Amino acid sequence: MSIASKYDPAATEAKWYAYWMEHKLFSSKVDPNKEPYVITMPPPNVTGVLHMGHMLNNTIQDVLIRRARMQGKNALWVPGTDHASIATETKVVNLLKEQGIDKKSLTREKFLDHAWEWKEKYGGIILDQLKKLGASCDWDRTAFTMDAGLSDAVISVFVDLHQKGKIYRGIRMVNWDPKGKTALSDDEVITKEIASKLYYIKYQIEGTGNEFLTIATTRPETIMADVAICVNPNDPRFTHLKGKKAIVPLINKAIPIIEDEYVDMEFGTGCLKVTPAHDINDYELGLKHKLEVIDILNDDGTLNEKAQILVGEDRFVARKMIGKKLKEIDQLEKIEDYKSNVGHSERTDAVIEPKLSLQWFLKMDEITKPAQKAVMEDIIQLYPPKFKNMYRAWMDNVRDWCISRQLWWGHRIPAYHLPNGEFVVAKTAEEALQLANEQFDGTFTLADLKQDEDVLDTWFSSWLWPISVFDPEVFTTGKPNEELKYYYPTNDLVTAPEILFFWVARMIIAGYEYMGEKPFKNVYLTGIVRDKLGRKMSKSLGNSPDPLDLIAQNGADGVRTGMLFSSPAGNDLPYDDKLVEQGRNFANKIWNAFRLVKGWEIDPNLDGSANASSIAWFENRFNQALEEINAHFEKFRISDALMTTYKLVWGDFCSWYLEMIKPEYQHPIDQATYDKTIALFEDILKILHPFMPFISEELWHQIKERSPEESLILASWPTEKGFDSKIIEEANQVFEVVSQVRNLRASKGLSPKEAFDLTVKTENQGIYERFSAILSKLANLSSLSFGQKVENAVSFVVKSDECFIPMGDAINVEEEKANIQKELDYTKGFLNSVMKKLSNERFVAGAPEKVIEMERKKQADAEAKIKVLEESLAKL
Repeated sequence: MSIASKYDPAATEAKWYAYWMEHKLFSSKVDPNKEPYVITMPPPNVTGVLHMGHMLNNTIQDVLIRRARMQGKNALWVPGTDHASIATETKVVNLLKEQGIDKKSLTREKFLDHAWEWKEKYGGIILDQLKKLGASCDWDRTAFTMDAGLSDAVISVFVDLHQKGKIYRGIRMVNWDPKGKTALSDDEVITKEIASKLYYIKYQIEGTGNEFLTIATTRPETIMADVAICVNPNDPRFTHLKGKKAIVPLINKAIPIIEDEYVDMEFGTGCLKVTPAHDINDYELGLKHKLEVIDILNDDGTLNEKAQILVGEDRFVARKMIGKKLKEIDQLEKIEDYKSNVGHSERTDAVIEPKLSLQWFLKMDEITKPAQKAVMEDIIQLYPPKFKNMYRAWMDNVRDWCISRQLWWGHRIPAYHLPNGEFVVAKTAEEALQLANEQFDGTFTLADLKQDEDVLDTWFSSWLWPISVFDPEVFTTGKPNEELKYYYPTNDLVTAPEILFFWVARMIIAGYEYMGEKPFKNVYLTGIVRDKLGRKMSKSLGNSPDPLDLIAQNGADGVRTGMLFSSPAGNDLPYDDKLVEQGRNFANKIWNAFRLVKGWEIDPNLDGSANASSIAWFENRFNQALEEINAHFEKFRISDALMTTYKLVWGDFCSWYLEMIKPEYQHPIDQATYDKTIALFEDILKILHPFMPFISEELWHQIKERSPEESLILASWPTEKGFDSKIIEEANQVFEVVSQVRNLRASKGLSPKEAFDLTVKTENQGIYERFSAILSKLANLSSLSFGQKVENAVSFVVKSDECFIPMGDAINVEEEKANIQKELDYTKGFLNSVMKKLSNERFVAGAPEKVIEMERKKQADAEAKIKVLEESLAKL
């Protein structure tokens, strides 16, 4: 089979993805004889298109699933999408607006027809894009959070939790999104520091002509909703105002002056305007003092009739107008610039309004306890573990979850309101009717029932994801089917830290509530992909490349490896185009290495014994690297696993091994060495496959024709066989000599073809004798000898061995002294860094014995090298 001179990623990727799909190599079925390994994809929003965060997240998932498959596990990666209530409804509303259609003019059913039409047209785009990345999902299992079965599961859970008394309906202060016109849970609010203004407003004391209280506020537009002014009872400045009233400017309404120690005497003016309808703390204060609640804002953030003035104006327009009006009547003392933390809607970016609203809530005090214990006791492990503290803080301070949303797209709440003002909760209208007549001894008909208008929070469906994708009926039957018994709990969840509470914590809560078991064993929290300036990549900033363009330019394998070169768990990824270019170059390096080997002519009669030491070294080096790679995977150090693989392939295999065994120009290679090299290359392709599935599969089939069952995606992951560290250390010493000789040639401007005589002063002559053929070949030596210092020679030190290359009259003593001094300074600096580590008690106590041993060896080598360098310098 001929191999093309250049690697063509586009053709290769299209060919092999189609091949894997055609032969169903991603599929998984229940098999009691095999250990399952399961990942459920964090379902991207149907509104989404592939961005850099998806690229990183799904590459990591695919790396894990491909390796598990090669380990002989029954690997299953379940894909799917989330209906994303607010985001999708916003998209559809905007699309209809472009067509001249107002949502208000449509019935709920007609609007939902438009929404489903939009979903069918655009909802699968992101999953198709993930295929370009190489995602090896079982696509036959693709789920959608509003599929019939999954929707039934959501309704069943709502009914069940309501029957258990864990879901209730009540008026509470909620986060209101005026743009989305819906309530949000606390976790859907993003706090941002913004430049604001602090308005100092003068309230006249009732019955006085010129006595005023000054109150500082960032929200002058809410003064019409003020119901009291509060001062601290211990504040001597205001004791004379006890029992008096103040006049709200512009509307001339008298409100009481009350006292409460809640007011901080040192903050602002020491006076607080109390506006229970528009501030959560004021609301609590209002409850305590039995104050009136006046809500002056419409759902869209405009002022309503209760405001008395500026009715219909937007809240922010009203803010400026109120400031202007107060100035005109001389009741605005001053305006100051002010930095304030303001909540924004995660979906629409609108500034949140605290709002009293009748909503549905899930009690979180008891239901969260098993989920908190699971993470705190490492039954579920977070990677990196630093997120445990964040998780505990959220659980310790968890508030009841507002689960209702004032939208049409989503799972409609299964509550049915009756003419008598009561309601019943049931899965269907028919069940609700029967329940209503039983509960209220009535003769209601279906026409009397009015289903609740609200839908459930998107996360109320996706918190069931690891269960519902396998058996949505279990929430009704209580009996798990064979799939759920086999695949649950899943293994690893890969997701972003920002949805640790939105989604991860809630899945754990649901897992224990309905399965009595954790939903997954490990949670790998990725970092955020940022640009060179440290900004989060986003379309709005224009700092994010199009992932599909990156794949077109660099190949999927190049992008996958580029994303992983610098992405430790939980830490942000500083993205640079050079990373994916490095990934692309890596793919080309592998391709060219294979072309080199396949281009050699083979002579079956040649003796290959001269290559025995080279083969032995690389076999040991491979096994050493394999052990490191497996250890990295066990600790979810995916980036480190890739870097170990990269160094093994680029450095050890391509730069050293192939150079060691490569036959001279137009000379053949022996059969045994060739066969062994191909076998080693196959092992390399195996450890490359999870990271670079396309090029590795292509070369796997280039080696020889193979059936679908023999594809690399199904090949066995290499087995650890142990390694001889002595051979590796000796080879590394020889490689350093080779590098020093090459550097010397380059520094002197000499041709690589000019052979050198090398004399080594050493107590370990055997090392050089064992690798003499390799040393002579790679360093281009005319002779290798052992002895004492050679006159008129350039010298360098490797470990404690001193190497001499005669240069005759060309030697420059001052230059040599400078070079030795430079190396001496470097080695002393290196030793100093090692000693700092070894003198650190925490490092010595906490590091594995192997690591300490390695540092002590570095210390001994550096000390020996310093001694030889100092002696050489003294002689010069």
